[in-house]
Order: sequence, then C-alpha cells, then structure tokens
Amino acid sequence: MKFRPLHDRVVIRRAEGDVKSKGGIIIPDNAKEKPQEGEVIAVGPGARDENGALVPLDVKAGDFILFGKWSGTEVKIDGEDLLIMKEADIMGVIDKSETAATGKSGTVVTEKSVKAKKAA
Repeated sequence: MKFRPLHDRVVIRRAEGDVKSKGGIIIPDNAKEKPQEGEVIAVGPGARDENGALVPLDVKAGDFILFGKWSGTEVKIDGEDLLIMKEADIMGVIDKSETAATGKSGTVVTEKSVKAKKAA
C-alpha cells in the first residue's frame, strides 16, 4: 500500500533506539525511551497561504529530522510503526554527512576535526 499525506503533513519512521546503555547494560523494550529523530518517508504537497497559493514544504523524503518528544500521531501502515505530523512540529533537519557541534569556545567541532586532533 502506498500512503500519501495531505497538506503539510509528513510521514516519519523513528530512528532505532540504543539497546545498550553507556555502561553496557541491555535496556528492555518497555524501558527504552523513544528516539526524537527519524527519517522522512513521505511528504504532502504543502499548505495554502491566505491567497490560496501552495507553499511547498522545506523537508523532503529521505531527510533525517529532529522532532518534539510528544509530536505527531503514531500509526501502523503495512505492519510498520510510523509517525504522522505537521511540518511545524519538526524542529530541524539533521545533516548526517558531517555531524557538527559547537564547542565551549564557540568553534564548530566536527568528526573530521576530532579525528585529526586524535591523529596528531
């Protein structure tokens, strides 16, 4: 079955959560916290503005996104657990190619810079 969301809704597959804690303890399914990131599976055509013009969505199928803990509606389509939410519930798109974070000094720390520092 193919599912196409309407308006500014987005279908998301949650990312797999960790099965082990940092200390190596295996976490059972019922104690795991659901991840707040996932992959966009399908997007609607977009919302309409006051003039009736179609405003396309900023996300597309294949994007990895970050969303709120209680965002969306859980549904099961073809036996797969998915989320349907509005684009406004999405906090941002995660760039998987180069994970970046800001250090204490305000400099951007990337995986490449950490590897280079370790090699030195």
